[in-house]
Amino acid sequence: MSLDPRFPIPDITLDQYLQAWLQEDVGRGDWTTAGLGASAQRPGQAIWVTRAPGVIAGLPFARCLFQQLDVDVSFEPLVNDGAPCPKDTTVAKISGSLAVLLTGERVALNLVMRLSGIATATHQYVEQLADSPTRFVDTRKTTPGLRQFEKYASRVGGAINHRMGLDDAVMIKDNHIAAAGGIRAAVDQIRAAIPYPMTVEVETTNLDQVDEALTCPVDIIMLDNMSPELMKTAVERIREQKPTVKIEASGNVTLETLGPIAATGVDFISSSAPVTRAPWLDISMQVISSEAV
Repeated sequence: MSLDPRFPIPDITLDQYLQAWLQEDVGRGDWTTAGLGASAQRPGQAIWVTRAPGVIAGLPFARCLFQQLDVDVSFEPLVNDGAPCPKDTTVAKISGSLAVLLTGERVALNLVMRLSGIATATHQYVEQLADSPTRFVDTRKTTPGLRQFEKYASRVGGAINHRMGLDDAVMIKDNHIAAAGGIRAAVDQIRAAIPYPMTVEVETTNLDQVDEALTCPVDIIMLDNMSPELMKTAVERIREQKPTVKIEASGNVTLETLGPIAATGVDFISSSAPVTRAPWLDISMQVISSEAV
């Protein structure tokens, strides 16, 4: 059973990630918390508070992480993943052994702060396209080992996931074209090898490549690093000759260029920026009560 329909990893796989992250941080033991002795064994409560405005992502993972340390810990999200929150919003309340709260704090916060930063940045890009039929798409530029989580944060922020990995779909990029000797040669060789009905996308950087791609059985044509003027011409050419082919724009995508790119009529705009350039959303944990021994 998955935590969220936007997060396709089953619980058993999620547990493996969480255990590895806790092992990395806890190592041979939490000397600081253990040194508190009986004081750390008391029941207590803590809250998580945002220190900056942003879109929250990852609270269900934090709950699972604390419960890796103690199944009796109560982690109560006070907002849903995807909720825009102003500064000083209390987003979660945690109850349980103070030792567990203190030991799990850093790993849980690190994950949620990272994912919330991605969701926040993604939301800003998606909002720029709110009045356009063009959809925003993420990329495979993700942190090794965190792709499923960062892609989840991207969806929470409102983006569409591009392929999760190399086994999802075919994307023929410049180096594949160079290796094959041309777009037509690359498409023909790859089409003969892949299973049906895997989609094929090809990257183009100029009108000559667009024309060559239009002679091939491809499902998506990417317009990479083209000016809006050149892109508009390419879109018109593709729509005229193959109206069912989807068109993706990529390269030089910023919050300022999203509008002009969308105005060319492309179906999708992809960018790695919300993942690769997103600052973490600042969230802190505060212990608010503890019971005397």
